[in-house]
Amino acid sequence: MGEVIHVSEKKYFIKWFLENYELQNREAEWLLQYLASNDHVLEKVHFVDNFKNLPKTILMSTKCVQMTPFKFYKNRRVTSDVEKAFLDIHNHPNEEIYVGLFFKDRNLSPEYAAVLENNPVDLSRETDALISLQAELILDYAVRDYRLAKLYEQIDLALDRRDEQRFAELTTNLKKIIELG
Repeated sequence: MGEVIHVSEKKYFIKWFLENYELQNREAEWLLQYLASNDHVLEKVHFVDNFKNLPKTILMSTKCVQMTPFKFYKNRRVTSDVEKAFLDIHNHPNEEIYVGLFFKDRNLSPEYAAVLENNPVDLSRETDALISLQAELILDYAVRDYRLAKLYEQIDLALDRRDEQRFAELTTNLKKIIELG
């Protein structure tokens, strides 16, 4: 996952899938065959397990699982009409298409794993979360450095004033900050 899946790998997978499984909706099988026959469209096809918030998704199920037979999602509109999905794909061949397949033992299938990709929306969320975490760490370090600088100033001031009690108090705080890292 994470790397580009070549058209030939997708074709091989679809062929293998159609030879080994029977879709609940016969027209969905025809749609998969169409996808496999059109290299340009197949470049835009991505097999995913997580299809949340994707602009154009097709879900298909085999007879060996109890899931909806066929659903086509585009911009929050949903249909179970395979012909509408085909027309949309045919009329918009440059749009990315995300396909979710449900079949028995799919998690154990090396053929499926070979074409499985990550949801790009989730990846951007993960990236946003990492950036946010990095920003928090940088802020934490900046605040720590600021506190240390202020503490050193106060220690210097306590030394200048020969205030032993204040000096002891401040050095105890300094030790605690340094121990925390």
